[in-house]
Parts: sequence; structure tokens; C-alpha cells
Amino acid sequence: MSAAPPDPALSHVIGASDPPLDERTLGALLAEVCQRHAGREALVVSFQQVRWTYAELGRRVQDLCAGLLRLGLQTGDRVGIWSPNCAEWLLAQLATARLGLVLVNINPAYRRDELIYALDKVGCAALITAVQFKTSAYAQMLHDLIPELVGHDARRPLHCAALPALRHIVALPLLPGGHAGGVDAAQAQALTRGMVAFESLCQPASAAEVQAIAACEARLDRHQPINIQFTSGTTGRPKGATLTHRNILNNGYFVGEAMRLTPEDRLCVPVPLYHCFGMVLGNLAALTHGAALVYPAPGFEPLATLQAVQDERCTGLHGVPTMFIALLDHPRFADFATPQLRTGIMAGSPCPIEVMRQVIARMNLRDITIAYGMTETSPVSFQSQTDDPLERRVSTVGRIHPHCEVKITGPEGETLPRGATGELCTRGYSVMQGYWDDDPQTRQAIDEDGWMHTGDLAQIDAAGYGQIVGRIKDMVIRGGENLYPREIEEFLYRHPAIQDVQVVGVPDARMGEELCACIILKPGQALDAAGVRAFCQGQIAHHKIPRHVRFMSEFPLTVTGKIQKFRLREALQAELKDPA
Repeated sequence: MSAAPPDPALSHVIGASDPPLDERTLGALLAEVCQRHAGREALVVSFQQVRWTYAELGRRVQDLCAGLLRLGLQTGDRVGIWSPNCAEWLLAQLATARLGLVLVNINPAYRRDELIYALDKVGCAALITAVQFKTSAYAQMLHDLIPELVGHDARRPLHCAALPALRHIVALPLLPGGHAGGVDAAQAQALTRGMVAFESLCQPASAAEVQAIAACEARLDRHQPINIQFTSGTTGRPKGATLTHRNILNNGYFVGEAMRLTPEDRLCVPVPLYHCFGMVLGNLAALTHGAALVYPAPGFEPLATLQAVQDERCTGLHGVPTMFIALLDHPRFADFATPQLRTGIMAGSPCPIEVMRQVIARMNLRDITIAYGMTETSPVSFQSQTDDPLERRVSTVGRIHPHCEVKITGPEGETLPRGATGELCTRGYSVMQGYWDDDPQTRQAIDEDGWMHTGDLAQIDAAGYGQIVGRIKDMVIRGGENLYPREIEEFLYRHPAIQDVQVVGVPDARMGEELCACIILKPGQALDAAGVRAFCQGQIAHHKIPRHVRFMSEFPLTVTGKIQKFRLREALQAELKDPA
């Protein structure tokens, strides 16, 4: 942090230094919260018939800690989790943190290529996986990737040629509704042979195991990494943003403070837990304030969300704008009463002012806030306050979080005047430790003075409110999901008929943006849009498969031969005036 207050004429702001940062580990915080709020509800997951108090949550986390130790996992080992939302996700998040294991969040929409890259990149020693959910056949994909599972004794470490670090695969219980792809309980049991049953890790901890857990926790440090979240960039393959106890514990706390959470609140979390939105802005914001968490469904379902908000009398609700639109537009919206709702977070993509007005008027979310951040900053650095005027909450991303520092810089790295547009740079406790096993990319993102260069174009006004006005990188935001064209382009380059490909975002009335793949074919080759999508199916996540495909003979170029993506976007916008 700067020693002196910044010049108020410059786009340089520093957050409050009070209250001080929490310097405990997540496990130490959990112990204190579970004791203080022992009798209060901590987690409600109706689709799993789960209703746990804080005392029960703490006990279940301890039992899972013992189970993970029985697997031979040690501090610093990476443990992947590949699953939609469920109660076990929260247990895994907290148990791994207590032991100093590094939880690796794997997008449940990942397919074979993406999964094997993620597991190999960070050297996962164990993977906790769902069996199946809807069209995602997790267990079957693992059998396809790891033939050594056939005949394997789950009581022994796995030896996998493709993934030499991987020693254990832990299968979660089959989720209700998760057999839509045709897997019933008997088939699930067959598919998980060779895998450790999650339930077997949750047997009551013995006295000796409780002592071993305590000894492990005593050796932990708040600066140790406990989480890796994959985030892409213009370089192609995803990078593993590495976050510590100190990073995410404090960010979750200050997010909850901005929402004015109390132990009386009940927060509905329909956003995915694998993402910072669910894991930090949801789980940790609630836990640091002794509030209750409510998971309405494994994936976002408008009707289940409305039902949960009403039945559980939720006072808070998170979502990206497309989720709130889906709730407001649901044909049964009027059947549900939500008078107790007051707060929550809308983030992930720009919020239309009319949507915000309707959310406040029709859902009673009078204290809803807007947040801005990125995975690499744990994630939030700007957030509106519950008492900010509506116009501020829609047109800006609020003001800077405590203990964070932000400046807007020009092309030469100079700090720009208030109101000028430049790159948003941030530093402070929330900046990640770095990208896992990728020093060059880390040095490119975080400079010698500790500033994280976000790649976002932003402004800071005279009152200190931030506004995101564009992106330096060509990131596409589809329904709140950050999509990175270079990663998709590199995958499509594998198609034998494709000579060149450029992926850009085009406006979409429902999703905000959709992907369009612009393709130049090799001479003599034939390919259509259906063929492009078929090539992607099952290999990359469904939301990365381009909705639009256009075949071209050439791309617009600069005089130096660089492709002008902005001209591609302009031409496509004119062609796809109503892509919805």
C-alpha cells in the first residue's frame, strides 16, 4: 500500500484500512464460527435432503479431513473437484483448507481434453468427481481416459500412465436428477469401481485422527495456497490462478460486509461453486458472517431457485444478469412470494438498468450490490454498497474494497487523471500468489511493484466510483461466463479442413454475447457449421462451442498483417442484428 494518500486528481484510489485483515487460516476461522453459531443452520440443500447446523458442518468437515489423511494426502497436495453444486462441494472446500491441501476447481462443463490438461498441469494427487449429471458422463469419461481403473483396488494408490501424479479418484454420490443421461444407481456403482466412495471418507474421525488433523493445522500458514482456479487468456491454454487462505478468506468477509450480512441472513447460491462467484462471494461471504447457505439445485434452474428462495425464506440471492432475467421471465414467477429478500450480488457481466429496476421492484432486492473483480484477485476489488443510489449501482461497479489499491494507467504506465480511460491495475492482499508453475505468465500479469494488470479498460470518477468500459483482451462474456477466443481457436485449428480461424463475440439479447467462429478453409476442403459443432462436441465445454459459424476467404488485416478483430465484429454485428 502507498505510504501517503494518492493525489485526488488522479485515478488512484486506496481502500479503507479498517477493519484490519484477518490473519487466520480458513480452518481457524471455521472452528470459531462453528462454535459461536453451533445451533444455527449453516447449509440447506433440499435436493439432497441436507439441513446442517454449523456444529454438524464442523463435525462433517473434520470427518472428511480424517478420510483425506487416510488416503495418504499431505499438505500441499493438489485435490481436484469436478462436480456441479452439492453439499459435498462445500465439505471438500473446507476440509482441504484445514489440511493445507490445494483444492483445484474444475469446471463441471469440462470434457476430456480440458480435464486431462487441468489435472496434469497442476499435478493433482486426487480427484473428487461426480458420477454423472445431465449430459456430463464424468465417470465414463474417466474410464475412457484412465484404463487402469479397470480391476483397480480402490484401497491402493492408482498408477496412471497418462496422469502420473494422480493416486486416487473419489466418486461422489449420484446426484438427484443426475441420471438424465441414462445412468441409474446400479450402473453408477459399476462405473465407480476402482474409485474411492466419498461416503467411505466420511466415517467418524478417531481420537488419534483428530490429533493428527490438529497437528497438521498447527503447521499451516495464512500465506499457503489452498485453491487453484483455472482462467484463460490470449495465450490459449488455461492458467491456474493460485490463491491463499489470506486471499479468499478476507475477500469473502469484505464481500459480505458490503452486503451487510448477519447471522440472521440466508443466502441462496444458484451460481456455480467451481467459480469464485459461488465459492468466495457465496460460501465464504456467508460463513465469515455465520449466515446460512442455500443451494437450490446442482445447476441453475429458475423454478428451483424461486422455490428455494420462498421455502427457505432467503434474504439474499446471487446471480449473473441472465439468471435474474430468467427468474423474472419465468411463467410461474408470480406464484412465489419473496418479501424477505433484500440483498445479494449481481455480477459477471454488465447489468441493464431495467433489469436492476425490476429486480428491486418485483423481487424486493432493494439492497442488491454490483461487484467487479477477476479470479486472480480473489476476486472482488470494487463493489457497490447497499445504500448507493440505483444509478450508481447500475452505471458503475461501486467503490474500492478495503485493503485494496487501484490505479488507471495509460500506455506508458502513467497514472491517468480522474475520468480518463486506461488499464485497471490493482494490488493488495487479494492479488493471487501467481499462476501455478508458470513464472513467465505470472511476471507478465504482476509487475515488480505488485500491481496486477487486469487487461480491463476502466475509469474512476471524482467520487471514486469505478466503471468498466471495455476489455483490452478479446474476452467474450456469455451469460456471465468468461470465454477466451484464443483457447477455442487453438482447438479448432486441430480440424484438418481449417486453415485459419478467428473467434469473436457478437451481441445476443439473452446471453449478452455469443461466440462466432470465422473460418478460412484449406484449399479443396469442405466443412459446414454443423461439422464444426460436431468436432467440438464432447471435446470442449458446451458453452465454448460457437453458436455462429461463418466461412470466409480472407480476414481484414492491418498494413503489417495483423488481423483486425474489431472489423470482424463490426461486420458480424451488422449481419446478426438479432442473433437471439
